Amino acid sequence: MQIRSISSGVCCLALVAAAGIAYPASLSTADRQFLVSAAKADMTEANEGQIAENQATRDDVKDLGKAMVQDHTENYSKLTALAAQTGVSIPTGINTGKDHTIQQLTHMKGASFDRTFAADEITSHRQAIALFKREAEHGQDPDVKAFANKTIPVLEKHLQMAEACAKPAK
Repeated sequence: MQIRSISSGVCCLALVAAAGIAYPASLSTADRQFLVSAAKADMTEANEGQIAENQATRDDVKDLGKAMVQDHTENYSKLTALAAQTGVSIPTGINTGKDHTIQQLTHMKGASFDRTFAADEITSHRQAIALFKREAEHGQDPDVKAFANKTIPVLEKHLQMAEACAKPAK
């Protein structure tokens, strides 16, 4: 009888240990905050890109908007998978009514829209690049760091496009 209870206890301990390995390790606060910030940025940029596709007058500004919708939507999808893998809850939507830039862009048209949109994207993409580089260099989780590192070239491409859009049309 006693042997049976010991072996049952060992089996229970083995199951508990295996269960502990199966769950993702908890992320640092900085890594969690990065994932949340990246999710908000992706959703905001995709939303602003949609506005540009509809309201821009210049083709290069429309192209930037289209690239942003496509790339930030794809990036958010990858981010969602990473968040699920790491056990982090990320936002699934943004309140466009409380976002000053989105509200401003929604009410603009013509060349004024094009200039404002390009200037905003230069600022927001510079900030995003800094955020992603900081995570790539100093993050704790290797998967989160790799995600940040892979995203930087896309953000840099958007920045270059926005800088080109900020130049006067020829």
